[in-house]
Amino acid sequence: MDKNTPPPKPGLQKDPDDWKTGDEPMTPAQRSYLETLARDSGEVFDESLTKAEASKRIDELKQESPRLAGE
Repeated sequence: MDKNTPPPKPGLQKDPDDWKTGDEPMTPAQRSYLETLARDSGEVFDESLTKAEASKRIDELKQESPRLAGE
């Protein structure tokens, strides 16, 4: 890495739309976290989301969750 290249950002991940497995059903961990976030935020949980859609929805609901408001 030369001095003109910015350092990698911690936690940087690939865009969910670019995931090779993004069209597969959401993982059990995603399902559990989404159910909790949806309940906390008063939103409806959509059990038909793919892995990529679930990841995006998690990011959205984390912004709305009263539990995570201080983060």
